[in-house]
Amino acid sequence: MRWLLLILALLAGPALAVQPDEVLDDPVLEDRAREISKGLRCLVCRNESIDESNASLARDLRLLVRERLVAGDSDTQVVDYVVDRYGEYVLLQPTVRGANWLLWAAGPAMLILALILAWMFLRGRDSAAGAESQGLSDEEQARLDKILKG
Repeated sequence: MRWLLLILALLAGPALAVQPDEVLDDPVLEDRAREISKGLRCLVCRNESIDESNASLARDLRLLVRERLVAGDSDTQVVDYVVDRYGEYVLLQPTVRGANWLLWAAGPAMLILALILAWMFLRGRDSAAGAESQGLSDEEQARLDKILKG
């Protein structure tokens, strides 16, 4: 029974974030507002959309989105307005333009670099193993025997 309540609470959590007084009368506008809200980051919760967050700033952003939609803005205009006001950080999926391309490329570049370094390490290890297999020279063996005898 506890598991069922926990699952219901987790599923109902995002649905409870949008308060009844925020919901628009027009279902088409409300659906647009919910879709836009899913792509905007809550600046308090960091990795939660404003659609899922219960923070007061998220509520303010949800209301702002709805105000802009009622005013007649398109979805793109609403998102651009919020980004102009709060910066590109407010987007859950940032664009790949400007300096952000470096962040997008850093992951694959690091993976390629790691694979190259691993290949070089393993290649060097194989050549070093060949040198060790020759064994000790007579001089080295005599020195080792002297050390071991004390």
